[in-house]
Amino acid sequence: MARVKRGKIAAKKRRKILKYTKGFRWSRKSKERAAKEALLHAWSHSFRGRKEEKRVNRTAWQAKINAAARGEGVRYSELIHTLKANNIKLDRKVLANIAENEPAVFKKIVASLKS
Repeated sequence: MARVKRGKIAAKKRRKILKYTKGFRWSRKSKERAAKEALLHAWSHSFRGRKEEKRVNRTAWQAKINAAARGEGVRYSELIHTLKANNIKLDRKVLANIAENEPAVFKKIVASLKS
């Protein structure tokens, strides 16, 4: 019978796991067992993190809009309400960007809502 050499698939699997853990600290990047454990946690945290990032960004946009709106003498809630009432479809991300980078344009938006 011919000789059967084993371990190709297992080695490939190990290399794949260690490739994912590149940049991890200590033995978590080089030892298979520690790497597997680290990946279990990392991937579950990354899933949660993607959801969390959206919440954090929205809060930041609201703060930027509120700061700019208060400068024009309007509260955030009033601004959003009048935008919806006038059927102006600017989302918070765009509004925050305008408020931060184009204050003159933001001033015109608020002025058009006041009249």
